[in-house]
Amino acid sequence: MKRLWSGVIAVAFVVGGISALSLLRPSKAVVPYPEGYREWVHIKSMVIQKGHPLYEAFGGIHHIYANDRALQAYYGKTRTFPDGSVIVFDLLEAQQQDNAIVEGKRKVVGVMVKDSKRFAETGGWGFEGFKGDTRQRVVTDPKAACFNCHASQQAHDFVFSRYRK
Repeated sequence: MKRLWSGVIAVAFVVGGISALSLLRPSKAVVPYPEGYREWVHIKSMVIQKGHPLYEAFGGIHHIYANDRALQAYYGKTRTFPDGSVIVFDLLEAQQQDNAIVEGKRKVVGVMVKDSKRFAETGGWGFEGFKGDTRQRVVTDPKAACFNCHASQQAHDFVFSRYRK
């Protein structure tokens, strides 16, 4: 029996030590793919065409979706987006067809997740992009790739889109 308790105590120390070490190591906060986002509230759409300064990176049709938490800020019930807010930027190719601009292939699904503790370095927002219709992550440096541009929107909690009433 003494041997069993010694083994249990040894395992507890090993598990506790590993847990303590993991707290010392900085962990990359992961922004998950927003399953079901197309069923969320559609905030707005826009088309970025040739001639716009962001065309090379973001040319195409943009659809913005928000989860229920994010709607509190979009609807003006709060001045900032509460933790748990998720905003999705669905970017598709823009194609000309019969004198109309229509959706082509999906280029990227951009995601912003509000968690003021995990993402304090980037205004409380976590950023990620998923290539096309895949779950392949494309943002390697969220600060450089996303937040540096969003910083210009600090007065609006780092969010570009506004809800159209």
